[in-house]
Amino acid sequence: MNSLHSDRVAALLEKLHRDADAADHEHITAMMERIDAPGVTVEAVAGDLIAEERRDYRAIYRGYANNFLAVSPDYGRFLYMTTRACRARSIVEFGTSMGVSAIYLAAALRDNGGGLLIGTEIESAKADRARANLVEAGLADLVEIREGDALETLKDVEGEVDMLHLDGAFSLYLAVFRLLEPRLRPGTVILGENAFEPEYLDYVRSPANGYLSQSLPFEEGRGNELTVRTA
Repeated sequence: MNSLHSDRVAALLEKLHRDADAADHEHITAMMERIDAPGVTVEAVAGDLIAEERRDYRAIYRGYANNFLAVSPDYGRFLYMTTRACRARSIVEFGTSMGVSAIYLAAALRDNGGGLLIGTEIESAKADRARANLVEAGLADLVEIREGDALETLKDVEGEVDMLHLDGAFSLYLAVFRLLEPRLRPGTVILGENAFEPEYLDYVRSPANGYLSQSLPFEEGRGNELTVRTA
């Protein structure tokens, strides 16, 4: 049995996904109504959200203080599997929220033999809940959650990063990526959920920049992007 399927972790994840569904139901319903309007595309809605964030992303995410905005169980398992496959020992996560994705990543680190996940979360109440959830999962020793704006909290990441998970403010993907780029080695895996920012996609999809990247074929509409540094 792996750590992800231990009774302790599996039961907590099941509870957290239920809590996330309840907390985010209204938000998700509103987003789906926006997307389902005649003549509207997911990309157009994402573009509007990015424009709104660029005016004041801090205020927008304060408004999501009680929302999980969590990965789905399928995507969480994908995070675990990818972490195991690339044998990551050093992971950085942009957008930890309540710590659901961090549990999947930390469980994989445990099964890889150890390591460190550095997460960052702009909302202090969410950071506290994430830490508590990781303690409950028995994985807190593998995770450091930095509280504050990722453009500040991730400035001093040391050493090479084996894996980067981007799941925060849509408008900051390229900025956070470029901040951490000196720490990415050939073979580093970058997973972007809600990777809609055009500038980010243009950058990682250009082989001239030293990456290969493509959208993932599951959870259509979520903007899931898999990138590998090649040089």
